[in-house]
Amino acid sequence: MVEAGRERFPARLIVAALESETQGVFERAGQPVLYSGVGKVNAAIALARQLAEYRCAGRALPLVINFGSAGSRTFATGALVACRRFVQRDMDVSALGFDPGVTPFEDVPAQLEFPVVFPALPDGVCGSGDSFETGRGAFPCEVFDMEAYAFAKVCWRDRVPFACVKYITDGADHAAAGDWRTNLAQGAQAFAALYTSLENA
Repeated sequence: MVEAGRERFPARLIVAALESETQGVFERAGQPVLYSGVGKVNAAIALARQLAEYRCAGRALPLVINFGSAGSRTFATGALVACRRFVQRDMDVSALGFDPGVTPFEDVPAQLEFPVVFPALPDGVCGSGDSFETGRGAFPCEVFDMEAYAFAKVCWRDRVPFACVKYITDGADHAAAGDWRTNLAQGAQAFAALYTSLENA
Protein backbone atom coordinates (compact mmCIF):
# COMPACT_ATOMS: atom_id res chain seq x y z
CA MET A 1 0.00 0.00 0.00
CA VAL A 2 1.28 3.48 -0.85
CA GLU A 3 1.71 5.66 2.21
CA ALA A 4 -0.76 8.57 2.30
CA GLY A 5 0.79 11.63 0.68
CA ARG A 6 3.79 9.76 -0.66
CA GLU A 7 2.91 10.18 -4.31
CA ARG A 8 2.38 13.90 -4.00
CA PHE A 9 5.16 14.64 -1.52
CA PRO A 10 7.91 12.01 -1.89
CA ALA A 11 11.03 12.35 0.26
CA ARG A 12 13.05 12.04 -2.96
CA LEU A 13 11.57 14.19 -5.71
CA ILE A 14 12.65 13.07 -9.18
CA VAL A 15 12.61 15.84 -11.76
CA ALA A 16 13.16 15.56 -15.50
CA ALA A 17 12.44 17.74 -18.48
CA LEU A 18 10.53 15.23 -20.60
CA GLU A 19 8.70 11.93 -20.20
CA SER A 20 10.82 10.56 -23.04
CA GLU A 21 13.89 10.86 -20.79
CA THR A 22 12.50 8.42 -18.21
CA GLN A 23 10.27 6.29 -20.46
CA GLY A 24 7.78 5.63 -17.62
CA VAL A 25 10.21 3.45 -15.61
CA PHE A 26 9.61 5.32 -12.35
CA GLU A 27 5.84 5.57 -12.66
CA ARG A 28 5.63 1.82 -13.25
CA ALA A 29 7.49 1.38 -9.95
CA GLY A 30 5.10 3.74 -8.13
CA GLN A 31 7.57 6.62 -7.98
CA PRO A 32 6.18 9.95 -9.27
CA VAL A 33 8.21 12.24 -11.51
CA LEU A 34 7.92 16.01 -11.94
CA TYR A 35 8.24 16.84 -15.65
CA SER A 36 9.18 20.47 -16.14
CA GLY A 37 9.28 20.91 -19.89
CA VAL A 38 12.33 22.03 -21.85
CA GLY A 39 14.58 24.93 -20.91
CA LYS A 40 15.68 26.87 -17.86
CA VAL A 41 12.53 28.97 -17.44
CA ASN A 42 10.19 25.97 -17.50
CA ALA A 43 12.49 24.06 -15.15
CA ALA A 44 12.64 26.86 -12.58
CA ILE A 45 8.89 27.48 -12.63
CA ALA A 46 7.95 23.82 -12.28
CA LEU A 47 10.33 23.05 -9.41
CA ALA A 48 9.64 26.28 -7.50
CA ARG A 49 5.91 25.62 -7.70
CA GLN A 50 6.32 22.03 -6.49
CA LEU A 51 8.50 23.03 -3.54
CA ALA A 52 5.93 25.69 -2.61
CA GLU A 53 3.32 22.93 -2.44
CA TYR A 54 5.52 21.01 0.02
CA ARG A 55 5.70 24.10 2.23
CA CYS A 56 1.99 24.86 2.04
CA ALA A 57 1.21 21.28 3.05
CA GLY A 58 3.66 21.45 5.96
CA ARG A 59 5.79 18.68 4.48
CA ALA A 60 9.57 18.34 4.83
CA LEU A 61 11.39 19.51 1.72
CA PRO A 62 12.72 16.63 -0.38
CA LEU A 63 16.02 15.64 -1.86
CA VAL A 64 15.56 16.79 -5.45
CA ILE A 65 17.11 14.42 -8.00
CA ASN A 66 17.37 15.48 -11.62
CA PHE A 67 17.68 12.57 -14.02
CA GLY A 68 18.11 13.63 -17.62
CA SER A 69 19.91 13.38 -20.90
CA ALA A 70 22.94 15.43 -21.87
CA GLY A 71 25.65 15.80 -24.45
CA SER A 72 29.36 15.65 -23.76
CA ARG A 73 32.65 15.90 -25.60
CA THR A 74 34.46 14.55 -22.50
CA PHE A 75 32.43 11.51 -21.45
CA ALA A 76 31.51 8.67 -23.79
CA THR A 77 27.98 8.11 -25.01
CA GLY A 78 26.25 5.75 -22.57
CA ALA A 79 28.08 7.09 -19.51
CA LEU A 80 26.27 8.13 -16.33
CA VAL A 81 27.74 11.34 -14.92
CA ALA A 82 26.93 12.70 -11.45
CA CYS A 83 26.93 16.46 -11.90
CA ARG A 84 27.22 18.50 -8.73
CA ARG A 85 28.64 21.72 -10.18
CA PHE A 86 26.51 23.84 -12.48
CA VAL A 87 27.02 26.89 -14.68
CA GLN A 88 24.79 28.88 -16.98
CA ARG A 89 26.62 28.50 -20.29
CA ASP A 90 24.53 31.03 -22.22
CA MET A 91 24.72 33.86 -19.68
CA ASP A 92 27.12 36.36 -21.23
CA VAL A 93 27.05 40.00 -20.15
CA SER A 94 30.74 40.55 -20.85
CA ALA A 95 29.85 43.78 -22.69
CA LEU A 96 29.15 45.28 -19.26
CA GLY A 97 32.35 43.86 -17.78
CA PHE A 98 30.96 40.68 -16.23
CA ASP A 99 32.65 37.32 -16.73
CA PRO A 100 30.76 34.79 -18.87
CA GLY A 101 28.38 32.78 -16.71
CA VAL A 102 27.90 35.56 -14.16
CA THR A 103 24.37 36.89 -13.77
CA PRO A 104 24.70 40.65 -13.22
CA PHE A 105 23.66 42.40 -10.05
CA GLU A 106 23.01 39.40 -7.82
CA ASP A 107 25.00 37.78 -5.03
CA VAL A 108 25.05 34.25 -6.42
CA PRO A 109 28.22 32.41 -7.44
CA ALA A 110 28.59 31.76 -11.17
CA GLN A 111 29.18 28.08 -10.39
CA LEU A 112 26.73 26.41 -8.01
CA GLU A 113 28.07 23.41 -6.11
CA PHE A 114 26.37 20.68 -4.08
CA PRO A 115 27.59 17.76 -1.92
CA VAL A 116 28.27 14.35 -3.46
CA VAL A 117 25.27 11.98 -3.52
CA PHE A 118 26.46 9.40 -6.04
CA PRO A 119 30.16 8.89 -5.21
CA ALA A 120 30.61 5.88 -7.50
CA LEU A 121 29.92 7.93 -10.63
CA PRO A 122 32.33 10.25 -12.46
CA ASP A 123 31.81 13.94 -11.83
CA GLY A 124 31.53 16.65 -14.45
CA VAL A 125 30.61 20.34 -14.56
CA CYS A 126 27.19 20.73 -16.17
CA GLY A 127 26.59 23.76 -18.37
CA SER A 128 22.92 24.54 -18.96
CA GLY A 129 21.63 26.80 -21.69
CA ASP A 130 18.55 27.42 -23.79
CA SER A 131 20.15 25.86 -26.84
CA PHE A 132 20.84 22.31 -27.97
CA GLU A 133 24.63 22.12 -28.01
CA THR A 134 25.95 20.90 -31.37
CA GLY A 135 29.26 22.69 -31.70
CA ARG A 136 32.36 23.79 -29.86
CA GLY A 137 30.94 25.90 -27.05
CA ALA A 138 33.10 28.58 -25.47
CA PHE A 139 32.18 27.82 -21.86
CA PRO A 140 34.40 25.30 -19.98
CA CYS A 141 32.10 22.43 -18.97
CA GLU A 142 32.08 18.68 -19.56
CA VAL A 143 28.32 18.10 -19.79
CA PHE A 144 25.74 20.11 -21.77
CA ASP A 145 22.03 20.23 -21.00
CA MET A 146 19.12 22.68 -20.90
CA GLU A 147 17.65 22.51 -17.37
CA ALA A 148 20.01 21.38 -14.58
CA TYR A 149 21.35 24.83 -13.69
CA ALA A 150 17.80 26.10 -13.22
CA PHE A 151 16.89 23.18 -10.95
CA ALA A 152 20.15 23.74 -9.06
CA LYS A 153 19.56 27.47 -8.60
CA VAL A 154 16.07 26.95 -7.19
CA CYS A 155 17.50 24.42 -4.72
CA TRP A 156 20.48 26.63 -3.89
CA ARG A 157 18.25 29.60 -3.10
CA ASP A 158 15.78 27.51 -1.07
CA ARG A 159 18.51 25.47 0.69
CA VAL A 160 17.09 22.23 -0.65
CA PRO A 161 19.41 19.23 -1.18
CA PHE A 162 20.01 18.54 -4.85
CA ALA A 163 21.56 15.76 -6.91
CA CYS A 164 21.85 15.39 -10.65
CA VAL A 165 22.73 12.45 -12.88
CA LYS A 166 22.99 12.79 -16.63
CA TYR A 167 23.01 9.98 -19.17
CA ILE A 168 25.28 10.96 -22.05
CA THR A 169 23.22 10.48 -25.20
CA ASP A 170 25.43 12.31 -27.68
CA GLY A 171 28.71 14.02 -28.30
CA ALA A 172 27.33 17.58 -28.38
CA ASP A 173 28.30 17.73 -32.05
CA HIS A 174 26.75 17.71 -35.53
CA ALA A 175 25.16 14.28 -34.90
CA ALA A 176 23.75 15.20 -31.49
CA ALA A 177 20.05 15.40 -32.38
CA GLY A 178 19.88 11.95 -33.95
CA ASP A 179 22.00 10.34 -31.25
CA TRP A 180 19.85 11.91 -28.52
CA ARG A 181 16.66 10.35 -29.88
CA THR A 182 18.32 6.96 -30.37
CA ASN A 183 19.76 6.67 -26.86
CA LEU A 184 16.96 7.92 -24.59
CA ALA A 185 15.58 4.45 -23.78
CA GLN A 186 18.95 3.15 -22.58
CA GLY A 187 19.27 6.19 -20.32
CA ALA A 188 15.92 5.52 -18.66
CA GLN A 189 16.92 1.98 -17.76
CA ALA A 190 20.21 3.23 -16.33
CA PHE A 191 18.39 5.80 -14.19
CA ALA A 192 16.01 3.15 -12.84
CA ALA A 193 18.89 0.88 -11.82
CA LEU A 194 20.75 3.74 -10.17
CA TYR A 195 17.69 4.88 -8.23
CA THR A 196 17.05 1.32 -7.03
CA SER A 197 20.61 1.18 -5.69
CA LEU A 198 20.03 4.45 -3.83
CA GLU A 199 16.76 3.16 -2.32
CA ASN A 200 18.51 -0.04 -1.18
CA ALA A 201 21.57 1.68 0.27
